[in-house]
Amino acid sequence: MKVYCLSGDPNQPCLVVKFKNTTIMLDCALGLTSALAFLPVPLVYSARLASLPVWKPKESSVPPEIKAACQELRDCAGEPFVDGISEFSVPETGLLDLAQVDVILLSNYKCMLALPFITEYIAFKGSVFATEPTLQTGRQFMEELVHFTERRPKAKIPNRWKNPELFKYLPQHFRDLIKNSADWRQCYSMQNVKSSLARVQMVNFGEKLNLFGCVELMAVSSGYCIGSCNWVMQSSHEKIVYLSGSSTLTTHPKPMEHSPLRESDVLILTGLTQTPTTDPDSMIGEFCLSAAVTLQNGGSVLVPCNPSGVIYDLFECLSAHLDNSGLGQIPFYFVSPVADSSLAYSNIFAEWLSSSKQNKVYLPEEPFPHAFLTKNGRLKRYSNIQDIGNNDFKTPCVVFTGHPSLRFGDVVHFIELWGRSGLNTIIFTEPDFPYLEAMAPFQPLAMKAVYCPIDTSLSYSQVNKLIADLKPRHLLLAEKYTHAIGQRSDLAISVEALTLTYRRGQVVKIPVKRQFEQIEIDKKLAAQLEPVEVKPGVAVVTLTGSLHLKDNKVVLKPLPTEPESRDTKALHKFPKQYLWGLVDVNQFVQVLATHGITDVKVTDSGDGHIVHLIHCEDTALLKSANSFQRGDRRAEYH
Repeated sequence: MKVYCLSGDPNQPCLVVKFKNTTIMLDCALGLTSALAFLPVPLVYSARLASLPVWKPKESSVPPEIKAACQELRDCAGEPFVDGISEFSVPETGLLDLAQVDVILLSNYKCMLALPFITEYIAFKGSVFATEPTLQTGRQFMEELVHFTERRPKAKIPNRWKNPELFKYLPQHFRDLIKNSADWRQCYSMQNVKSSLARVQMVNFGEKLNLFGCVELMAVSSGYCIGSCNWVMQSSHEKIVYLSGSSTLTTHPKPMEHSPLRESDVLILTGLTQTPTTDPDSMIGEFCLSAAVTLQNGGSVLVPCNPSGVIYDLFECLSAHLDNSGLGQIPFYFVSPVADSSLAYSNIFAEWLSSSKQNKVYLPEEPFPHAFLTKNGRLKRYSNIQDIGNNDFKTPCVVFTGHPSLRFGDVVHFIELWGRSGLNTIIFTEPDFPYLEAMAPFQPLAMKAVYCPIDTSLSYSQVNKLIADLKPRHLLLAEKYTHAIGQRSDLAISVEALTLTYRRGQVVKIPVKRQFEQIEIDKKLAAQLEPVEVKPGVAVVTLTGSLHLKDNKVVLKPLPTEPESRDTKALHKFPKQYLWGLVDVNQFVQVLATHGITDVKVTDSGDGHIVHLIHCEDTALLKSANSFQRGDRRAEYH
């Protein structure tokens, strides 16, 4: 069994597992943090961004090609930024032939954004499986990303800044950010999204899928977001568990299932919390408090966010907090090209929600409060900022919009609009982007910035307890998870299972050997068997047949009865009796002596014994069956 790591970020995973003659891709996430290397794309002309000077190295003398490359970089507060359309980090494509992948298993909507690069840019012919909420929410994320990146196209695509010779002149942090920029790509098209998602087949929790008769696949709830799942891959005698973004917290998704994940041969771990030193509940409390203080002082609140996920909890918690603070009249604005579909789908996926949310549906009530907020006009949704009329927009208010990277989307316009006033506040809740780096091209800003990252993924302490409960024989995880964060030894994975690590571009060989294979006995052959009871409850029988392998199923059938040629007759000849039982070496030598064979030399071969007949040309090999079947002390005579 081999595992190929195609991503360098365990929170944006892409792994390929080769197991029992099948090739399975686990997630295909898109690295979005690469967008931080680029200048923001405003909705309208920005004199400030257009007037930024060309970034220059500190060195006074540089080669002409470096000067030419610097023409594509802009200097903002001393930091370089690429003046172009954002590009994204895609999974590694040179490690193996992705056209040979048999199936792609998607665990949640955040881990599928690179799917069009796999299905549409190479000769992919396999299948793709995901739950219905994952498919529909992933579609919303992709459509929003395409809409944002295509809104303001640039006439010229810069690429000279990717010259490796330029890197040594760049600041260290920017060099680290763009070190893999040669593999970055611009976003796919809307047509790519449609054709890619048309390949996805929807599955339910607990539904078993058969892959070529070799492996059984099953999705089980991971508790992270609506429709998110972990995957169980099981053959007749081996079991692999893929633990992606998971959560044991009580939120709106269906709770995480544990029992199907226990007693696996291999547990592959990804998607742990990106904010191990913070608690999600306390961050939501701080978010509500910071927003209320800003609104009470007459300022407005800007929340860069994704169009689904935690935003539903923010609507619910913030509206309740403002009601209790006497600010129930404050309007919410949700601005996204997929705002309508996001709010609509969240209310129809009742079977994928927690029991408390499901119970509201049967009352009947809307499972999420944002449905009520929309009906009474407190929450207003718009596809883009141009749709907001002057009479509809009132301040102070709370605006939820994208993109969290602050490099494209309507959030860029709101920062330009509100950034000059210290009364306003921008609150970061998405943990995927470092907020200081996201704000860098907008500096100096007068508006306050509050960082409240809300990450409900498993913490290190939670995953250590979970692994102790699941009891895997082998654990495969990202290398970074084995190193303590800072001086805190509790912020690292420490378990008893045999642990293996991976990093981008690495192939890991898992020490799981196939020791057994399930074989069916043909009905005709089974009808001929006459077992003999050797002790109460135990019966044995010898049988002879021919093995047939078809569609990865092994069947033992009777030998052919039709006339055979001279060449094939020897192949179907079988002995009249079979040797079976324990072989004692000393007793075997004594039996040889009774037949006049006394010149015998016995040597230990490590896994058995070799009996040399000195005056004969023959050698008897008594080999322990331990090398074939663990725990069996029988020997075989050849």
